[in-house]
Amino acid sequence: MPEHEDSHAYSRIEARRGAAQRRRDRIVAEIERNRRGEYWLPTWALVAILLAIVLGWAAVIIFT
Repeated sequence: MPEHEDSHAYSRIEARRGAAQRRRDRIVAEIERNRRGEYWLPTWALVAILLAIVLGWAAVIIFT
């Protein structure tokens, strides 16, 4: 075994798996918070923002 290798060092594959697992854990935690009603922006507000963006683009396309 070469001297520069550490038995505690992660390989690239292990690091990638760790990052994927942390991302999965964050997504699951966010879904659980949303199911409990702890979201920071109500759904109707998201719909209103999306509608405003779409109508704004439509106005730009139509009136230019």
